[in-house]
Amino acid sequence: MYKRLRDLREDANMTQREIAAVLNCAQRTYSNYERGDHDLPTEVLIKLAKHYQTTTDYILGLKSKR
Repeated sequence: MYKRLRDLREDANMTQREIAAVLNCAQRTYSNYERGDHDLPTEVLIKLAKHYQTTTDYILGLKSKR
């Protein structure tokens, strides 16, 4: 899942700081999500899925197609 977060962000040509702004959190907090140091809260997962126009299942690694 965490690699997918980074891949989605990089595919969108965005920095961690820019995604953190979308999520209304600190860059360090987002970095912890992306590295897997902190669990991804459900509301953050949903915001990311909407932002990247994908499903939560894809982000969680339950589906292979975006």
